[in-house]
Amino acid sequence: FPTSTCCQIWADTQKELDAMLEREREEFQEPQEDPEEAMKMLATAYVQYLAILRKLDEAHAPLIHQQKRAAVRQALDGVMGRILEIKGEMVALEKCECHSMAAVLKELQRVPEDIEIPIPKYFIQENLGILQYRQKYLHEILLNAGLIEQEVVTAMTLEEAIRVIQVAERARQGRARAAFMRRIFLEEKRQSRAQEQQTKSPDEAATCIQKVWRGHRQRKETERLREEEMIFLGMVSGASLPPELEVMISLQKTNVLEGEFQERANYSFTHELRAAEGPHIKETFQEEITQCFLECRHVTGRFPDYPLEKAGGSKAIIVEKHPEEIIEELAIKKAQAEAQKNEKDKKKKEAKEPAPEKKPEVEKPVVDEGWKMAPSNFLLMLEEGSSQYQVFWENRDNKADFLQDHDPELIRAGERGEVEEAIRVQVDEVMQEKLLRVKEAVDGETGPGQVKAVKEKVRAARWGIEGQPQFHQCKPQGQSSKLMSLACRSIDSLYQQLAEERLLIQVKNVNLSDYMGYYDCLGTLLRETGAQPMPSIPEVRQLVALYGILPLGSQTVHENAPLVKSLLLAGPAGVGKKMLVHAICTEAGANLFSLTPSNTVNYSGKEGLIMLLHMILKVGKELQPSVVWIGDTERIYSKGAAKGEDEVNFKRLARLLPQFLRTLKPKDRVLLVGTTRRPFDANVGPFCKVYQKIILISKPDYLTRFGKYFTLWKHYILQGGGTLTKLLNLNCLAHMSDGYTQGHVVEVVHAVLTELRLLQMARKPLRTVEFVTSLARHDPVYNEEEAAFQ
Repeated sequence: FPTSTCCQIWADTQKELDAMLEREREEFQEPQEDPEEAMKMLATAYVQYLAILRKLDEAHAPLIHQQKRAAVRQALDGVMGRILEIKGEMVALEKCECHSMAAVLKELQRVPEDIEIPIPKYFIQENLGILQYRQKYLHEILLNAGLIEQEVVTAMTLEEAIRVIQVAERARQGRARAAFMRRIFLEEKRQSRAQEQQTKSPDEAATCIQKVWRGHRQRKETERLREEEMIFLGMVSGASLPPELEVMISLQKTNVLEGEFQERANYSFTHELRAAEGPHIKETFQEEITQCFLECRHVTGRFPDYPLEKAGGSKAIIVEKHPEEIIEELAIKKAQAEAQKNEKDKKKKEAKEPAPEKKPEVEKPVVDEGWKMAPSNFLLMLEEGSSQYQVFWENRDNKADFLQDHDPELIRAGERGEVEEAIRVQVDEVMQEKLLRVKEAVDGETGPGQVKAVKEKVRAARWGIEGQPQFHQCKPQGQSSKLMSLACRSIDSLYQQLAEERLLIQVKNVNLSDYMGYYDCLGTLLRETGAQPMPSIPEVRQLVALYGILPLGSQTVHENAPLVKSLLLAGPAGVGKKMLVHAICTEAGANLFSLTPSNTVNYSGKEGLIMLLHMILKVGKELQPSVVWIGDTERIYSKGAAKGEDEVNFKRLARLLPQFLRTLKPKDRVLLVGTTRRPFDANVGPFCKVYQKIILISKPDYLTRFGKYFTLWKHYILQGGGTLTKLLNLNCLAHMSDGYTQGHVVEVVHAVLTELRLLQMARKPLRTVEFVTSLARHDPVYNEEEAAFQ
């Protein structure tokens, strides 16, 4: 979109967001006694926030202006976090992950597709270079290790190259001849019309003149806009342009293409601020600190100790209070201390005296206030973003900002805090020495706090920042020598080792939208009656996006939203669990670590597995976001005895996973994802404690197998190179494949559409019986297995 269009979308969406924030202040603060009314209120806000998120992403993706992108990004992250908070409230209220939204969608005049979770494009867009480099680096590691084969590139023969050139040239000549014949046809048509309308009335002549003039004016305007666009893209030289546009070209040379950031927006004004405002800031700090010392001496009779840097330095003593307020605070603290002392004396007396018999207390009835919205971590962020928009961007003329130049005042405002903090540290050192000399000269004391501060500085000079010795070489000793040697290794070496041992695998380029399916209207009706049917495919997509993709893609959302550290995808074989794992990594730009019994052979015993998890944690946190995937995860919690040493070692993970999850903090964008096709074979207690969210994936319904706009059979047959004819009844295949999964359909299509069968396609069209015969060789998902999953 053009810049003006993006800014207009942003302005309209900001108005909707302000209306939502006003509504939250009015409605969500009051407790709701009726759970259905509370659920309706939450569902309405959920749908409206999704619409706002979709529009904000639409405005944010094409923006080049870095400061505008930062402002829209703040609103985008805030809305994402608010959606996750509302989703958590809905789950807590209904005790269910899937909800009936039909009534709310009907009231808001929306369609079911409007509750799809939009994935912000900046997850990949802003890290595209890093992701491409990482993918290339991983490919080289696997290629050098012999884990993948290099694609053989075969050169064309001379005859094939000539044939390709001939085909292209004949096509070009055909297009040129068609365009030439069209021009002749239009010219003849114009001449015939001119002969028919030789005599015209004055009104017709005026209309004709108006048409010609309006067309001429519009063509000139279009040419002007096109020239501006060419200038913006840097694709036009200044020799062919009028003089007034040559200045624009010289200014445009530093701009970059759409989707990249401007280098000028990264210009730093730190040195300029330090030179212009540094002396004034330094003088102000010294005056404030001196005034605080004098006021404290006037109130307490002595100079205070200078606060340590850990306590904030001079920030801990600079307060905007009058001496009278300080005296009142000291008096209140003194009164509180005396009251505590009197209470202690009273308790001692009561302990010596015999305690009187207590009368039985009458229990007070507990009053249920109903449902009330929990405090939010994102409402304040959204309100701050709204106020910043009104101050900086609302009344700005975006059409005049064609070059997308940065605003120096905004950059200075953002860097002024850093400059003040750096100057404050320097002022603290000077004022600390002055305070020592003044206390020694006036009060005759050295100040224990200052001695401690000096000792802290000496200790910090000898020891590291975290209080650990700064060794030049790591010398592992004792039982934890492996872990200590692991701490000394670089991320690149660990990354290479994990890739060579197939613990770090390549991510397949699969989007979440590729997991296609229809909304189950029957399931929505059943939920309104209180039943809990199997989730439909769109509902599975929504849950995967909410709990997996959105938190991994945004650091702000992951740190402040309800934290989900682990996710379990449960369903029969072939429903697409592995595809969803790769879709999470693709959409969020995450690394994929795979833990299977064969991969953990080299790490036997408890210490070996601990070292393995430490390696994954170190690499995953450094190169976040990351996904740790455990396939067939029910095997580590199986009820029976393990078969073989591999299974025994794999089952040891069950005792280490809770500790692994405890080490993950909100700042660590690392997600544990498990997939299982037989969850009923595991010990339910520890199995469900490890995974916070469990998503049940069912087999495809009839609409997914044969829908109006999408057909599972049609999609895979065309993808395999097949041709649809009247002899191939897709409706029959959809009925016959009831109970079969997407994996079964893919296997059947691949079994039928062999290389030989594709060569016979022209003279022998595909028939329904071919697919039915191949389908009959597979076992469907029976009702007993589906009931066991539920």
